[in-house]
Amino acid sequence: MSVELPADGTAAQGLRERKKERTRRTIREEAFRLFREQGYTETTIEQIAAAAEVSPSTFFRYFPTKEQLVLADDLDPLMIDAIRAQPRDTAPLTAFRNAVAEVFSKLPPAELAFEQERQALVYHVPELRAAIGLEMQRGVDLMASLLAEHVGRDPEDFEVRVTAGAIAGIALGLSPLAPLNAENLSRALDFLEAGLPLGKQ
Repeated sequence: MSVELPADGTAAQGLRERKKERTRRTIREEAFRLFREQGYTETTIEQIAAAAEVSPSTFFRYFPTKEQLVLADDLDPLMIDAIRAQPRDTAPLTAFRNAVAEVFSKLPPAELAFEQERQALVYHVPELRAAIGLEMQRGVDLMASLLAEHVGRDPEDFEVRVTAGAIAGIALGLSPLAPLNAENLSRALDFLEAGLPLGKQ
């Protein structure tokens, strides 16, 4: 039985995209293996490219710098889709909590472990720590855009920005101390939603 491929090249395009994603994933996996074995600073782009069996120019097509290879957050598009799927009448923090639960429940253990290792690198490698401020600002901007879309307000709205900053700050506060997972994020959101009742122990 013969299979007719779409005349518009959709199948070929899908194959190319899957191949690109496999190459990107291989580059990151080999890079992190080298980081574990010999350290982030000691690992060169040339070594990463060789381990991934690609050329340095191919590396740069996927990641402009070694730093960006670590900073790239693959959970962002998943979280964006999950938040946008929440009903508009859902309270913002509840929508975010539901999105977190959905994304992490579908995340394979290997991908969760990779994300936790990535976070640990960002917060413990001096060369990467310098980028935390920029990543924090990017996170606030992204969260403000999603919150504004969810509640029908302007992304530059004062209360939207403050809420976005508080949510983005959760990851910043957790990362050096606790693993990034659904349980810790949900616990932090509960504390935030309760009005940060920080009292004496």
